[in-house]
Amino acid sequence: MTEPSRDEVGLRPPTHPLPPRVRTWWRIHALGWPGAAVVVLLVLAWLIAPAAAWLGLAAGVVAAVGLVVGLALPAYWYRVHRWEVTDEAVYTRSGYAWQEWRAAPLSRVQTVDPTRGPLQRRLGLATLVVTTASAKGAVTVAGLAGDEADALAHRLTRETRAVPGDAT
Repeated sequence: MTEPSRDEVGLRPPTHPLPPRVRTWWRIHALGWPGAAVVVLLVLAWLIAPAAAWLGLAAGVVAAVGLVVGLALPAYWYRVHRWEVTDEAVYTRSGYAWQEWRAAPLSRVQTVDPTRGPLQRRLGLATLVVTTASAKGAVTVAGLAGDEADALAHRLTRETRAVPGDAT
């Protein structure tokens, strides 16, 4: 069996999990939207007395569903999300209900950018965005350890410079 060429990278499951603290980041995100909706519903219940019972009930339902999603799903997401960088490609697997597997050959990589939002900085996390010459768009690994994202960005920048081809 022959190895695939750099332009024929096969799709395979990536092996590296994200750091465990990514679950905290996901929980905060998953609890934020329902939390905001509950606050809005409770304020409306306070302002609109005739609808207070219904709005309070809706707030309770949103809070209950939000808690289940925010506390249970990050554990599942942690088992699903994977990444890997090899000498040939960047591999990712992500998604919740619909899972997406991506393989970006290094010969197609155009830019590599680590980014951090305020919450990611606080948790020591980063997102690595690998822009490719693909109609599908960038390959993103969200929730990497910050120092690991920086090291991967440096490595990919160095290695893609050495790969023959023009990333188009």
